[in-house]
Amino acid sequence: MSKIDIYSSIYCPFCHRAKALLTAKGAEFNEIDVDVDPSARMEMMRRSDGGRTVPQIFIGDRHIGGSDDLAALDRAGELDALLAGPA
Repeated sequence: MSKIDIYSSIYCPFCHRAKALLTAKGAEFNEIDVDVDPSARMEMMRRSDGGRTVPQIFIGDRHIGGSDDLAALDRAGELDALLAGPA
């Protein structure tokens, strides 16, 4: 399985939606709460080339984007292969 990082906030409905999709896929992820750790927000912005909104999702070395981007990958049938990692 690929390493998954998700930068999130506790009150963000999009974060909850993204985490629910990953959980439904059986994926384990590292959740980084930007409200608890303000330096994490700066790290998130650096890793995502300026992304300021949560969630910001990374699978392996790939920046996925937000909840809608994650859902679009799933609808396109590409998410499972990303979650599985390199062949």
